[in-house]
Amino acid sequence: MGYARKAALLAATMIASSLISNSVLLAETSATGAGITVVNKGLVAVGRIPAGQRDKFGETFGSGSGMAIDPTDWKRDAEGYAGSLWLLPDRGYNVDGTTDYNSRINKIEIRLAPAAAGQALSSDKQQAGVQAKLAETMLLTDDAGKNMTGLDPESGVRAAAAKMPAMPQASTGKVSLDSEAVIRLADGSLLISDEYGPYIYHFSIDGKLISATQPPKALLPMRKGRLDFSSNNPGPGGKVPDPKDPESGRQNNQGLEGMAMTPDGKFVIALLQSAPIQDGGDSSSTRMNTRALVYDASDIDNLKLVHEYLVPLPTFDNKGKVAVAAASEILALSDKAFLVLARDSNSGQGVKGDTSVYRKINLVDLTSATDIAGTDFDGLKPVASKGKVDETVKPAVLTSFIDINDSQELARFGLHNGAPNDRNNLSEKWEAMSIASALDASAPDDFFLFVANDNDFLTQDGFQVGGAYKAAGGADVDTMFQVFRVTLPGVAKK
Repeated sequence: MGYARKAALLAATMIASSLISNSVLLAETSATGAGITVVNKGLVAVGRIPAGQRDKFGETFGSGSGMAIDPTDWKRDAEGYAGSLWLLPDRGYNVDGTTDYNSRINKIEIRLAPAAAGQALSSDKQQAGVQAKLAETMLLTDDAGKNMTGLDPESGVRAAAAKMPAMPQASTGKVSLDSEAVIRLADGSLLISDEYGPYIYHFSIDGKLISATQPPKALLPMRKGRLDFSSNNPGPGGKVPDPKDPESGRQNNQGLEGMAMTPDGKFVIALLQSAPIQDGGDSSSTRMNTRALVYDASDIDNLKLVHEYLVPLPTFDNKGKVAVAAASEILALSDKAFLVLARDSNSGQGVKGDTSVYRKINLVDLTSATDIAGTDFDGLKPVASKGKVDETVKPAVLTSFIDINDSQELARFGLHNGAPNDRNNLSEKWEAMSIASALDASAPDDFFLFVANDNDFLTQDGFQVGGAYKAAGGADVDTMFQVFRVTLPGVAKK
């Protein structure tokens, strides 16, 4: 081989090595169902809001149980993308029981500078792709204008009146709300789902309750034949329910965790976090068959249940035992398909366990599932007694899509899953999803899928309900955003 040829080959090798060292070749992942194929093009940005952030009321900011990006102000400019989103906290700092935390929602201003798929980033840029700033906080009130509360209802029930159904009520007389998912409607009003009811609430643009939707009897928590909304998390000096678990309906703290509107605006889909008690929800190993409720949204204050399906949640091995990855959020692609974020518990930054076994976003296909709306299964007849599905019912189909624990992707952004259990280990609870268009004419079906954690208000500089606090074990968990570029065919055309 001549000298010139050797030199050219060496130069080419060095260039190739340089390219490999500055990027990571990542394969796209996809999932197919309901006649579409969704594609994950990779993690493109990460950002944080500090754990000690406080809102305009001087109370500790509570990150993301639900999220809704505002499409009306989303734009692209020379520096990337900018817009705003609504981030929904749950019932407040409640490690030692619930507190009289005023229910609220936060508006966040966002700047996004996505990296190219597989691009290697310098340490100063790894977690700077999302710049998030708290812009506003709005308290939520009941239909009389009285603040709602995170306190456990402790078997309290506000009697049905006018157009409102019976609702969870705390010992303070306030309506109890453990908010979990949010939809921002075109007029700026909000649909919020909760754990206690489990209900869907409609709030005005200024946060006042307009209407409430009660689910089928199969989901309502019953004790001794009576409606009992307690979640067995009493406030200071409060009483424990008898029995501690409902005898039918949603399990404690397993309400309507996921909710989304279809892209055409015609339907609202809500997902129970795990199976109702009578369907195996009384055991952590048999609670895998949950329910998806599909409502006609033509009259938002009179949602009409039109379809209901059994959705199988993922299972995994937990030290030799079957465990269920409960649902944390959904994103509707149509009335026949949605994405569901499912995860394990008790592992990640801020808790004792360090390594998560399961955190994934899956595609749910409802096309061949049995519609059980209006059947005896909407009453107290089990559809999956002790976790075994009734032979007359066909569940939805679940297909794996995005692995949030992907170590190769996380490493590009200075993150990891597992030891050391430091601030760059993913926190336990990933519970919020929303999308914003990539505004790319060459790829009109491409979106940025934002995923955020619920940090449980864990900080060493906390303040809520008139008092300071420090989370146990030195926990100081930031609100974190991860952003994936995805292809969602048909969503942009609706």
